[in-house]
Amino acid sequence: MHGVPVFRRTRVPVLTLFDYLEGGDTLEGFLAGFPTVPRALALDALEEGKQLLLARV
Repeated sequence: MHGVPVFRRTRVPVLTLFDYLEGGDTLEGFLAGFPTVPRALALDALEEGKQLLLARV
């Protein structure tokens, strides 16, 4: 995907998860729309994002 981070074994960009959440959708809504993304990977992405934000403080 031209260097864009995607969920492992999918072509779904990780940014799509954040776009869904930013737009007011839920994690469940994202997972329903992208059934190839396992819940555990989505949670891992959110946790990593959280850790990166906390490291900047």
